[in-house]
Amino acid sequence: MEERISHFLILRNINKNYGGVKALEKVDLDIMEGEIHCLVGENGSGKSTLVKIITGVVKPEPGGKIEIKGESFEFLDPLTSFLKGIHVVHQDLSLFPNLSVAENIAIHEHIMKKSGLVNWKRIYEVADRVMKRLGIYIDPHIQVEKLSVADQQLVAICRSLASDAKLMILDEPTSSLTSREVERLFSILRDLKSRGISILFISHRLDEVLDIGERITVLKDGKKVGTFRKEELDKKKLTYLMTGRELAFVRRSKGLEKKVPILKVENLTKYGQFENVSFELHSGEILGLIGPRGAGRTELALSLFGMNPPDSGRIFVEGKEVSFKSNRDAIKHGIGYVPENRLTQGLVLEQSVKNNLVITILERILNDFRLIDEERKNKVAEEMVRKFGIKTAGMDVAAKTLSGGNQQKVVLAKWISTAPKILILDGPTMGIDVAAKESIYRLVSKLANEGIAVLFISDESSEVTANCDRIMLMKNRKIVGVFKKDEISEEELERRIKE
Repeated sequence: MEERISHFLILRNINKNYGGVKALEKVDLDIMEGEIHCLVGENGSGKSTLVKIITGVVKPEPGGKIEIKGESFEFLDPLTSFLKGIHVVHQDLSLFPNLSVAENIAIHEHIMKKSGLVNWKRIYEVADRVMKRLGIYIDPHIQVEKLSVADQQLVAICRSLASDAKLMILDEPTSSLTSREVERLFSILRDLKSRGISILFISHRLDEVLDIGERITVLKDGKKVGTFRKEELDKKKLTYLMTGRELAFVRRSKGLEKKVPILKVENLTKYGQFENVSFELHSGEILGLIGPRGAGRTELALSLFGMNPPDSGRIFVEGKEVSFKSNRDAIKHGIGYVPENRLTQGLVLEQSVKNNLVITILERILNDFRLIDEERKNKVAEEMVRKFGIKTAGMDVAAKTLSGGNQQKVVLAKWISTAPKILILDGPTMGIDVAAKESIYRLVSKLANEGIAVLFISDESSEVTANCDRIMLMKNRKIVGVFKKDEISEEELERRIKE
């Protein structure tokens, strides 16, 4: 007898307007019980708005229909959505860092009981039961802030299971995970699916979407393009459905000039972080640096930028040995650094786009009285917006209102405006959609063609093989291989990272 598969969630004719902007228009979505369903689209396609409607945070326009296990609603509120088993694991995880693992896992149960007294025995019983259900063990007494990102994510998933989740929404769950941690997460998600729990998986990483998803819904400009079984798609077709055009990722073919390297590193070591790192970087070169998280990539980048002094080794800029006591010293020697986390390290989110753009070049916009010349400030910022193709509603809107891709362009623009000779990019396309990635790639290639030396740090094999002249592989805190662009394929590089 054929097994009957039923719907957990059905959305029909979902619309949402913000003023004159249609964030969602006539969107349908259905998620089956025990299904891993992926939701993809460019930034601004409506994914976040749709999730907010599912979780009751945002109310849709009248005329739509929401159905959960056969029960109909015109709209949801957060409590109803939660009690019906719809839970979100946000990209920032939304955990309580100063509370223990057990307290984070069992917190919803304690709150729902509305008791002022904490039943500590019950708290640890709940945590133990849920972790055993997932086949994992994390010390229930340890504070969450002391855990790795991967373990924090597992705690967030455990918290949802402890609250009897029926549909778990994961927003960019792999953005901070190593390849091994991604495999572990996917194994857990497939186990949850086998237990009848539905998963809505949202990601910009199309390889992962095509790996974990059974069906994939594509949104574009607030409208549903379609829902497809993964067997119907490949990365190229999925990219076209999301963007409406074919994006070409062409390997650079620029040859390196035989001359003195602009940056030379000899046996650089920071105990416990990286060991005996040596390499050269030439003007106009894009040098990729890839490896699993924890290999020491960011720590090395921070040492080259004067923010993580090495214990031994030598750094040369334009043939002269340098010693950086701070990032100010690095900047004076022509080094710029775009950090891994643009939200906490690259931008002042509450400040305007204009203020973020000029923050690195304040000396250039001062008048004779050493005060900021507003006219000069506006002119410089407007020129940067034009040059870098930054899409913004205005120069005075907060940086937090921009899409991820445009936020990254602001970070790039503010450092490029310092006229660096060397630019360190740490995960420059993390968390942005495929079209925004392409624009970043074009911009980086343009900078290299203008003579800037680029150290391009990435998690993605496809990214470095398509955009870099040479590629360094870093594992276990050491450089274990350096390859010219034509010496290694994406597949071979991925294999070497995982082995």
